[in-house]
Amino acid sequence: MKLRHLVTGMLSTTAMTLLAAAASASSHREAPAIGFDPASDNTDTWAWVTDSSHDMLHVVVAYNPLEEPSGGPNYNQFSDDVLYEVHVTRGAKSLDDVLTYQIRFSSTDFPHVDPANLTAPLGGGKEFFSQLSGKSQTYSVTKIEGGHRTVLAQGVPVAPTNIGPNTNAVVYKPAGGKYDDAYAATFIKPMGFNGSEGKIWAGPRDDGFYVNIGRIFDLANLLGGTAVDNVAGYNCHAIALDIPTTLVTKDGKAPAAGASNENTIGVWASASRRKVSILRGNGGSENFGGWVQVSRLGLPLINEAVIGLQDKDKYNRTKPANDVKNFGAYFLNPVVVRDAEAVGIYKALGVDQKTIDSLKSNRLDIIDTINLTSSGHTIPLTATGDVLRVDLGMDSRFPNGRPISYGAAPNKEQADVTDVLLSVLLSKGTIAVGDGVNSNDKPFLTGMPYLALPWEGFSQGHGKAAP
Repeated sequence: MKLRHLVTGMLSTTAMTLLAAAASASSHREAPAIGFDPASDNTDTWAWVTDSSHDMLHVVVAYNPLEEPSGGPNYNQFSDDVLYEVHVTRGAKSLDDVLTYQIRFSSTDFPHVDPANLTAPLGGGKEFFSQLSGKSQTYSVTKIEGGHRTVLAQGVPVAPTNIGPNTNAVVYKPAGGKYDDAYAATFIKPMGFNGSEGKIWAGPRDDGFYVNIGRIFDLANLLGGTAVDNVAGYNCHAIALDIPTTLVTKDGKAPAAGASNENTIGVWASASRRKVSILRGNGGSENFGGWVQVSRLGLPLINEAVIGLQDKDKYNRTKPANDVKNFGAYFLNPVVVRDAEAVGIYKALGVDQKTIDSLKSNRLDIIDTINLTSSGHTIPLTATGDVLRVDLGMDSRFPNGRPISYGAAPNKEQADVTDVLLSVLLSKGTIAVGDGVNSNDKPFLTGMPYLALPWEGFSQGHGKAAP
């Protein structure tokens, strides 16, 4: 008998909420090591094609979780020492990259002045406020295809932190007088000659994930009370790319309509650091050696809800092409089911032991879900891994891509991925699982950079009004 029949009449909204006990944010501080390196921490990856025309691949990757908007004077930013990458695989035979976009950031140094000269002009490095000293950040974009490296953009400015009205007026000087969507859009820049390679944007945005973290991590203490979006009001640092799909298909032509292994790509993002870092007495550092991957993300929640705690750091250091070898047992035998049983979730739902045991092993349904089997795709186990599959010839609907666009309301992405994936993991999709948080705290945008404006430090931090 199917699980939903066993629990018919027993599921209240609270009980279904309880099933979300394994979730946290999509990939926020999900592994022990990356919790100490927020600038390298992949929080989310979105990828989708434009509806109907399928002429553009949209990719948004986010890093640096739970940025407090008022967290100055040294506000969050991308790290100059990190190699940020967006990876694209193609077809059903391999998870090796066919395209890699490398994004490197560079910050200008504060001007060097005589330490005794406290009358240096504005911008001379003696200011109390760091943004007055002229420190800014730019980035370059390099595409790797077939072993060839092509610089698509360089010296591109990063959108600044949304600090407050004084900074806007004195430092940023936006044409409209405010840090708004029009101002943020001025940081959208072309890639390649005359934009032939698409567009890119980088900077702080509202964290677009929504989830009830606080009660989840109190051993799934979700009974009673009101669901709270614990990511609300926080920012992240995002990179958005719009890439013509003709640059992604194997033959350079527009993708043919309909399901096709050949036109199905895999998208994942990563962050890497140099193998050796030496701290210098002047507050700087030098980095040497090859790049070591320290974070990655394709599908949401995989490292958090599928990979066991002892292997989460290993997961971040490895690549999707090796996931079957390294982590196949986790996909087929999800530990989240065992943990849910241990804290009494299934018991609260009245699910019998035989059904619980059937959810613990041989879970080929999980593999079928991430490989889009229900859409007519035939991706073998050898090409299975944590990549976000996007069929370029079909409208993107999760798990075929993860669109920010096309949600039921402006403040909802197309699918509540926490609910979808936990429903699959915990019940083979037979119960509509929910964590009680069903929308973002800001509306998403329909165009680049897709995530909402970052929260302002001056007026929108998490502090409380003084009595």
